[in-house]
Amino acid sequence: MSTELGARVDVHVHPTRYSRHGATFAEKNRIEFTPAGLLREMDAHGIGWGVFLCPRLAPSLADGLADVSAVARESRGRLLPTGTVDPTQGEAEVARALDLWTRNGTRLRGIKLYPGYHPFDVTDARLEPVYHWAEQHRVPVWVHQGDTSEPDGLLRFTRPILLDEVAVRWRSVRFVLCHVGNPWMEEAAEVVFKNENVYTDTSGLLNPFAEHYAAQVQRMRTRLRHAVLAVGDVRKVLYGSDWPISSIVDAVGLVDGLDLPRPDKELILGGNARELLGLPDAAPM
Repeated sequence: MSTELGARVDVHVHPTRYSRHGATFAEKNRIEFTPAGLLREMDAHGIGWGVFLCPRLAPSLADGLADVSAVARESRGRLLPTGTVDPTQGEAEVARALDLWTRNGTRLRGIKLYPGYHPFDVTDARLEPVYHWAEQHRVPVWVHQGDTSEPDGLLRFTRPILLDEVAVRWRSVRFVLCHVGNPWMEEAAEVVFKNENVYTDTSGLLNPFAEHYAAQVQRMRTRLRHAVLAVGDVRKVLYGSDWPISSIVDAVGLVDGLDLPRPDKELILGGNARELLGLPDAAPM
C-alpha cells in the first residue's frame, strides 16, 4: 500500500455482499467486486475515504448494519458506515432501526434512504423520527433521487422537489440529494441552490451498458456542468461513484473532465465532503 495521503472522498459506494446486480456491473466495468478491490481503486486515484451506503437488500436491519460495520473495521476506518430503514415496514421497524443505530459499536457517519426502490417519498411522516435522530447525532441523510437501477422502481417517489419540503422543516439536518436527481438534474439543482442544508452527489450518472458510452459520458459531463452552475456554489457538490455501477476511474474522470477551474474540481472530489463529514485533510493510504 502506498504511503501517500488521499484527500479525496467518494461519498457513494456499495461494497456489500447483499447486492442483486453488483457482480454484473463489476464484470462490465472490469473491477473486483470486494471491499479490498474497491480500496485498491481508491488508492489509485487519491481517494482516502468512501461512504458505504447501507444495503437495502440485507435480510434484516441488523444484517445490513453488521455488513457496513465489519467493512468499516476491516478498512481501518476508510469505508465509513451508514444505516438505512424502510418506513413502509411500519413504526416498529423504524424504532428498531433507531435503537440499532444508537447501540451500534461502530459510529455511523450517515443514513441512506431509498425512496423509489421502496414505495415511499421523503415527506412520509414515518420518517420524522429518522430525521430527528440525524439531527441529534449530527449526521447527514443521503436520499436516492431520480432513476432506479431496477425496472420495478417507482419514479413518482424520486422527484427531487419532494426533498424541498423536508429540507425546510429540518433546517439543522444536512441532506445529500443523490445522483443530481438524474434525469431531473435542473430540478435537483434548484433544490440544492435554494436550501443551505442540501448537497448533491455525482454518483450513478454513467451506464456502462450504454451502446454509445463515450458519447454518453460527454453528454453527461455537459449536463453535470450545467447543474453545478445552476447550484451556484461548487461547495454544495460532492463526488460519488455509485461503485460498482461505475468504476472509480470513470467516475473520477467524469468530474476531472468538467470545464471548471482545478481548485473547484478538487473541492468536488474531496474538500466539500471532508468538511461535511468532519474528516481530516487526508487519510493514510
